[in-house]
Amino acid sequence: MTMHLSAHTWMRPEPLEKTLKRLSSLAYTSIELEGEPSLYPIEETRNLLAKYKIKCWGTVTIMQGNRDLTAADPQQRRDTVQYIKDVIALSSALGGEIVTIVPALVGKIVPSASPEQEWTWVVEGLREIASFASTNHPHIRLGLEPLNRFETYFLNRVDQTLALIEAIGYDGVYGIAFDPFHLALEEKDLLSAIRKCASRITDFHVADHNRLAAGDGNFDWDAIIVALKESRYDGALAVECMPPIDRSPVGGYGLKQMEELDTTAVKEGKDAEVAPERVQFIIDHGSALLSDEVGVSK
Repeated sequence: MTMHLSAHTWMRPEPLEKTLKRLSSLAYTSIELEGEPSLYPIEETRNLLAKYKIKCWGTVTIMQGNRDLTAADPQQRRDTVQYIKDVIALSSALGGEIVTIVPALVGKIVPSASPEQEWTWVVEGLREIASFASTNHPHIRLGLEPLNRFETYFLNRVDQTLALIEAIGYDGVYGIAFDPFHLALEEKDLLSAIRKCASRITDFHVADHNRLAAGDGNFDWDAIIVALKESRYDGALAVECMPPIDRSPVGGYGLKQMEELDTTAVKEGKDAEVAPERVQFIIDHGSALLSDEVGVSK
């Protein structure tokens, strides 16, 4: 497979068929599903993917609620390991090739324990997950995603991620899910960071420096694509852009955007069982609804 256009689903709380229809009309060839197995019954989802000729590229963990491999509570960590196993099984059942894993709760800014203890917990959890994946779903590659310091303190840079992969010790199972929006804040040189990953990049998320669509910020996308080719990356360019909520008087304190989110939650929740926490996750990330006028359909 060569590099191709894909898109995430978590930014749009809408029925999957609506998303697939849009992506198909825009010549996208794959999709990266949010890691909520209850949302995607296997046979029904397979049929929809086939109907619109969209491949499941993979899944991404949604680290909200109690999902946290750095948690001090052992049961919480065990539950998180099981959740990630379920997300891997979902990707595999739908023909996916990758799973993107964020190890810690997104938005957690206060550690549960010492840095050494949290590192040990995460390594232990990811080893168990690697054993499960390599035994039961050997065709799935796992990508650890470093986020910027305002969303997590645990994993922020490429060198940290490579060190974590080495500590886990399952050669070839883990790679890096590279998100330039996050890493441009943490790396001195974004292009050098891409090259430092060499062939370890398992997934590449697409958003500009302001998390708007590629080209609506200041990233040099021609140079990024060249760096990816030099790193021998041949997977998805998975769009993950979103507009911010304007909470100032300039944007009417975000009331219109919040109203759109609320309306969507009610409407889609009635028709497609979209849980309110899905919309809340978007709001908690400081984002408004990715409407048809913004992002992948622009």
